Amino acid sequence: MLPWYLKIARMDNMHASPTEKLFAETDLPLRNGPVTTLAEPAKPKPRFKPINRDQLIMRTIDIERLVEADHPVRAIWDMLGQVDLSAFDERIRAVEGRAGQATLSPRLLASLWIYGYSEGISSARELARLCEYDPACQWLTAMGTVNHHTLSDFRVESKKALDGVFTQVLGVLSAAGLIELKQVMQDGTKVKANAGKDTFRREERLRQHLQLAEKQIEAMGDPRSDAISQRVAKAQQRAAKEQKQRLEEAMAELQKVRHGKTTKEASETRISTTDPQARVMKNGSGGYEPSYNVQMATDAAHGVIIDVMAVQDANDWDQLVPAVERMAATVGTPEQIIVDAGYTGRENIEAMSDKQIEMIGPVPSPAANRHHYGKRGINADFEVDAFKFDEGANHYVCPTGKILRPTTKERHAGRVKWKYQARPSDCQTCPFRDQCCPKTRSRRITRSQDSDRVKAFRVKMQTEEAKQIYRRRPQIAEFANAWLKDKLGLRQFRLRGLLKVQIECIWAVLTYNIQQWIRLTWREQFATAL
Repeated sequence: MLPWYLKIARMDNMHASPTEKLFAETDLPLRNGPVTTLAEPAKPKPRFKPINRDQLIMRTIDIERLVEADHPVRAIWDMLGQVDLSAFDERIRAVEGRAGQATLSPRLLASLWIYGYSEGISSARELARLCEYDPACQWLTAMGTVNHHTLSDFRVESKKALDGVFTQVLGVLSAAGLIELKQVMQDGTKVKANAGKDTFRREERLRQHLQLAEKQIEAMGDPRSDAISQRVAKAQQRAAKEQKQRLEEAMAELQKVRHGKTTKEASETRISTTDPQARVMKNGSGGYEPSYNVQMATDAAHGVIIDVMAVQDANDWDQLVPAVERMAATVGTPEQIIVDAGYTGRENIEAMSDKQIEMIGPVPSPAANRHHYGKRGINADFEVDAFKFDEGANHYVCPTGKILRPTTKERHAGRVKWKYQARPSDCQTCPFRDQCCPKTRSRRITRSQDSDRVKAFRVKMQTEEAKQIYRRRPQIAEFANAWLKDKLGLRQFRLRGLLKVQIECIWAVLTYNIQQWIRLTWREQFATAL
């Protein structure tokens, strides 16, 4: 029996010419004719699994196997199991023995928020959607769902309870040896507020908007009217009342900001209608935008943030003492505090010395404290360096030989300020009066003398040991700032108002601290198991 390929060749030869039959049988090519080749069999088409989305699937899920044993969400749940969350129970109305639907536990809601911030999610709606598909959230909720209103209300409902959780977590970290309080870095960073630059208005415009909001509320009438649905009417009325409340807050904030300013400066003062408590501050790129100043204290041992507070002041000058007092009330007083140039003032040096805290920071340049002689019309040749000071007689001698005697002596924190003045008769007849004191009757000079503790600080900061300690500041303080902004997404606040902004800061820092605990302590149990 012939093979199949010989049968095909024979069938082809039945229709070929004698010459083609000859060469086909001998397998030799024709010189002037076409070459006949064997036909290849057709290649079968690939077979794929069908995708049918129009169906319902029942699947058995082992919830405990949704996440690995070393997944961070398990560590978050374990940490919140070690702290007392009963302070959140005060607002819960569903209690045993009474009718009503049971509510979600504070441990679950807090765990969801901390996990959400760890993933860079600060939106309640987005976190609620995450619970529908993310394995970690499904493990926390046991495949349940959480309404975004519940998440949003829980985040801001009790700052006192949240402060307690923050302090308790610091206690757990301290017991684990992650907080030593030997060296603490104090630093501030600007975080953008949830408000635009174009929302700032002067008093006249604020009053106009407030009047319009009041008229709008009056024009709405009874929300139970049949003209539109009650749900829509109530929503519109609620939005109008909220807008009016923000405008009233803006007017109140305007009066606070105006305090102590001149009439011209007060007339130019503007307040945001979106977030009245936000202030325009200079950011890291050199521009200006509505922001809050977030103050943080970081323990140098393992980079744990032990204090956080959002303030409205753009400068860091007045924030050091309150930060130290908050630390003393929660974790304890640090032995040494390292700061940047924004904190190193005589008042802070004296205050840290009173609290027996060693302060490390840069010494301000003497040029930074010089008077603006140009604004006073004083020529460069007649600045204070041109006057000779006689320490024994305690007076100055001007370039023409006239005496400037002491008039007053003022004591300030960290220094003594002396004021010297020449006799008006000497200056009136002086040929250099227009260059020396053109705007006053006689020349005046102020001399500041540092206290012994300020002098000791200046001497200390010239030592190599102090300089070496100060060089550690950026890698600890700036690292925490970068982590919060880049990893947790705290570049702009989601919430509005100083109180809610402070709450959001605590949630972010609480997440950061738990992440450090996971990295430094919690994961060690899995490393030893291997």
